[in-house]
Amino acid sequence: MTEAVQTQSQQEGKFAPRVFSGIQPSGDLHLGNYLGAIKRFVDMQNSGIETIYCMVDLHAITVWQDPAKLRRATRELCAGFIASGLDPQKSILFNQSQAPEHAQLGWIFNCVARMGWMNRMTQFKDKAGKNREKVSVGLFSYPTLMAADILIYHSTHVPVGEDQKQHLELTRDIAAKFNHDYGVNFFPITEPVIEGAATRVMSLRDGSKKMSKSDPSDASRLNMTDDADTIAKKIRKAKTDPDGLPSEIAGLEDRPEARNLVNIYAALADQSVEQVLADVGGQQFGAFKPMLAELAVAKLSPISGEMSRLMQDEGEIDRILADGAMRARAIAAPILAKTYDIVGMVGAGS
Repeated sequence: MTEAVQTQSQQEGKFAPRVFSGIQPSGDLHLGNYLGAIKRFVDMQNSGIETIYCMVDLHAITVWQDPAKLRRATRELCAGFIASGLDPQKSILFNQSQAPEHAQLGWIFNCVARMGWMNRMTQFKDKAGKNREKVSVGLFSYPTLMAADILIYHSTHVPVGEDQKQHLELTRDIAAKFNHDYGVNFFPITEPVIEGAATRVMSLRDGSKKMSKSDPSDASRLNMTDDADTIAKKIRKAKTDPDGLPSEIAGLEDRPEARNLVNIYAALADQSVEQVLADVGGQQFGAFKPMLAELAVAKLSPISGEMSRLMQDEGEIDRILADGAMRARAIAAPILAKTYDIVGMVGAGS
């Protein structure tokens, strides 16, 4: 969208559709990242809406990161994006730290957000635990930077998981308060996009826990770098219960492992859970698991192979990230300049 069109749409209180989302480059991409985020990014890319996807490395350092590992994880995440189907020509792909407008708008939003709002963020409480006095200030103010990530592009839609929904609600509050305080209709009230059969993928060893790279058991997750044999082996050993698969969703109630495996199959097959159960209802897991393994290998092993190939040329990945950052900043810079002008910063076009 050109600056002229942006200005006109802002004055009219209308915003052209634009999608933004980001993932922390913390290493070890797994199936939860793919089904809960990246696969949905690809679907949105192909919907005709402008899409911006970011490796949020500034968020990653809210807890200490080894610099060499952070660089590799950032490049690996970019490789995972591309291998999964994100096209750098169709979507803007970049790492957050190459667009300083994020951090600059983040400071403005630190001054808009209220302490009471921040204190209600449950994810900070969960991550800080009993050591909240020892964690970084960045971990506490993470949500205001997330709001800046989104609103620096006047993003209208953000695909998020349930665990980030509260942060997006805060983003909406910040946009509304900024608009109210300065008597403008400058920032959109961004809409969350939470959909799909497996937006929250659970552990293969415990269906009540989210799939996570921090789980000490590698068998609990399907890594995006796993080869075909490893994928099949992990699914064969996934925890289940002794009952057969039901024909209706109600039959999955209080059966977290069964529900998780069916959700994964549905998401990988681009089917609804109802469709899957109509086909497999009455089967035992001894028959269903090989079906799931075959599907997972068909969908995931090509991504693993392409990621490995892309990581052989880090220079090309860096070029893609730099080009994406340049395109991102072309959108972000005018929005930041106008924000500064609204706030009253001298030299920002006033």
